[in-house]
Amino acid sequence: MTPAIDPRSPYPAPPRLIATDLDGTLLRDDKSVSARTVAALAAAEEAGIEVFFVTGRPTRWMDVVSDHVHGHGLAICANGAAVVDLRSGGTLLAVHPLARATALGVVRSLRAAAPGTTFGIETAAGFHHEAGYPTLYDDEPGTIVAEAEKLLQDDAVCSAPVLKLLAHHAATAPDAFHALAREGTGSLASVTRSSPGPLLEISGPGVSKASTLARCCAERGITADEVVAFGDMPNDVEMLRWAGTSYAMGNAHPEVIAAASGRTVANNEDGVAVVIEQILRDHDRGRALG
Repeated sequence: MTPAIDPRSPYPAPPRLIATDLDGTLLRDDKSVSARTVAALAAAEEAGIEVFFVTGRPTRWMDVVSDHVHGHGLAICANGAAVVDLRSGGTLLAVHPLARATALGVVRSLRAAAPGTTFGIETAAGFHHEAGYPTLYDDEPGTIVAEAEKLLQDDAVCSAPVLKLLAHHAATAPDAFHALAREGTGSLASVTRSSPGPLLEISGPGVSKASTLARCCAERGITADEVVAFGDMPNDVEMLRWAGTSYAMGNAHPEVIAAASGRTVANNEDGVAVVIEQILRDHDRGRALG
């Protein structure tokens, strides 16, 4: 696939900020950052373009890119619920939590709509889950295994702010589970997904990658038109629609392809780097002509 960039029509001005998702976008499938991508990120920041990592990952899973921080080191995590400074080892700069009462309402709604749903709870201090919830890795120190209702109601068990609620249903197709949850929760919370499986990620109402990215950009005097964004899954859709220029990866979900203004090659083909390299070539061409 050829990226949606026409070298005969260079950017009138380089973007001020690049916002990129991680899994399925910047990272290859083996969770590595290729040498080509590392070089492209460094070159972008050398040219004065800020780079934000914008991900559904929790703050404690940002080690995959912490070695590739160049200028500012800002990351938006948990689908917009947390902003961290990677240069300082993940210092939490801002939190946009999911109210516990709201999370409880979502749990009750999904248990009624899809019996057999199991839950995990991502907090500012760690991760807790129900006994039937399928974890990716062995439990970390401090993890509590209990019913979601107990985790959300008992401050003595789990007191840190809730960043997002995760819901899994093994017997329901991913897109169908997503649609069911959005219909059932209404405006109670923001429901999205980034996993290829039937796993939903639920944040506070109005909290998304886009909302937090917009807030961070406004603090820097950066407009949406000055942002280029990259993504591959439904949790990227709002961000891609908000950014002035956006790219769906070659491996992207159909909703993402429909939302983006352009398309690049797949994550395993360094699709983000391909676009950044073209942006920088256009920038250099513009300077030479100017």
